[in-house]
Amino acid sequence: MTVLPRLPLLATLLATSLHAEPMYFTPCSDTAVPGSLCSGLNVPGSYDAQGRAVGEPDAMHVFVRKIAADVPAGKPAKGTLWLVAGGPGESGASFYSLLPTLRRSFPGFEFLIPDHRGTGHSSRLCKVEESERSPGGRALAGAEWGSCFAGINLMPEYAGQFSITMAARDLQALIAGERQAKGKQPPVYVYSVSYGTQLVLRTLQLGPLPVKGVILDSLVPPQTDARWDLSQRSHVVNTVGMQVLAWCDADAACHAALGEPATTLYRRVLDKAQADPALLAKIPGKNLKHFLGGMLDVPAARARIPYLLQELDQGKDGELASVRATLTQAAAGLGSYPQSPLSIPLVNIISNSENNLQASLRPGWAAADIDRDEADLLFTSPLPRILLGGGLPTYPRDAYFGALPAKVPPTLVLQGTLDPKTPYAGAQAQVQALTQNKAGTVAMSTVHNAPHFLLWTAPACFEQASSRFIAGKPAQDCTLQFPPTN
Repeated sequence: MTVLPRLPLLATLLATSLHAEPMYFTPCSDTAVPGSLCSGLNVPGSYDAQGRAVGEPDAMHVFVRKIAADVPAGKPAKGTLWLVAGGPGESGASFYSLLPTLRRSFPGFEFLIPDHRGTGHSSRLCKVEESERSPGGRALAGAEWGSCFAGINLMPEYAGQFSITMAARDLQALIAGERQAKGKQPPVYVYSVSYGTQLVLRTLQLGPLPVKGVILDSLVPPQTDARWDLSQRSHVVNTVGMQVLAWCDADAACHAALGEPATTLYRRVLDKAQADPALLAKIPGKNLKHFLGGMLDVPAARARIPYLLQELDQGKDGELASVRATLTQAAAGLGSYPQSPLSIPLVNIISNSENNLQASLRPGWAAADIDRDEADLLFTSPLPRILLGGGLPTYPRDAYFGALPAKVPPTLVLQGTLDPKTPYAGAQAQVQALTQNKAGTVAMSTVHNAPHFLLWTAPACFEQASSRFIAGKPAQDCTLQFPPTN
């Protein structure tokens, strides 16, 4: 347990330097989560190195939704959990449909869900084009792409207002402001996923948070490690994909069904797709490597990869239709809300500014180089090519780039061994760095066979690990059944 003995002083300092005013919640005007309350915080467009407002102190707004604790009327919540979404570019709406799992994992807790700057209902990079009232709503559509990107390029310095550090300052102010409003309150925890873990670690670099613990789901790898930056995403995906094919070879039933090594079958299907445009046209995106790479995110779809390859080899498409339905159903399980669409401009700016080492490691790298680099891979991601195009200004890296917090509260890392986005080995390296730095107690719960975003893909393991963490019990590993039962 972390005790902050001078919490009133800390809150005062944060309120002074970070504009940490209390939030006042009122019933939300939407129906995304019936009964929820909405508020937010007006924040500076930028902060200086000391966390003071630069320019107009209320230049932006950060939206927050509160979901009351499931406790009897008149009873206080047992605790508060802040939920920090991934991306970059994702809003807090990605958590709304996962409330049943969250309530089981944190019984009696209230949930506070912010949209970090540039996402959801918070201030956006393109105020007009990403407005909820625009033709595409929060997503860009049609001519909005051109006008949005052109507007940002006219003010390249504007990109810096949406950096990881600026968002971290916001999160620090939000947590401090809520604490200030409540005074003495039940324990507070922070949960984050994927990019959200990077944002929380950056927030902790700025100083301590008045929280009892932090949960990092699908932890990002060390920021400067060239093995795992975003330009290497296809290699990360391929490593997991090859493990799935190896599972089939080792499984008696799967191997008997195929009658040959899975990689032999897959390479033959790739050759057929290359020679037969009609076969390739059946594949979403007309790229089999990308499509199978995307299937790795969903356990129910991932388990069907060998059988999909077998049917494609036989000229059948029943399994393909079934897999597509499974992927659609999985995506629908996360819900669709007005604030759900990913902010592509924010993804572009943050990714290329801080998480893409390609420009410095391989100057002049082009699409043809990526083609050569990925020629022998069987599972790939479109991300390296997307980032290659740039299209928007980047911001300069600050003093926090590549570094870690000096101190962290008790921290639990939840990591799947078959994560095709934030690799297991990368999470291990990050945990090792925090431990070697003596930053604090960092425990790791390994979820065998699990992919990315364990709150979503391995809810039973998530519930077990989270419940043990808030009860102060040691972390335990867990196993996601693979292949899953029907």
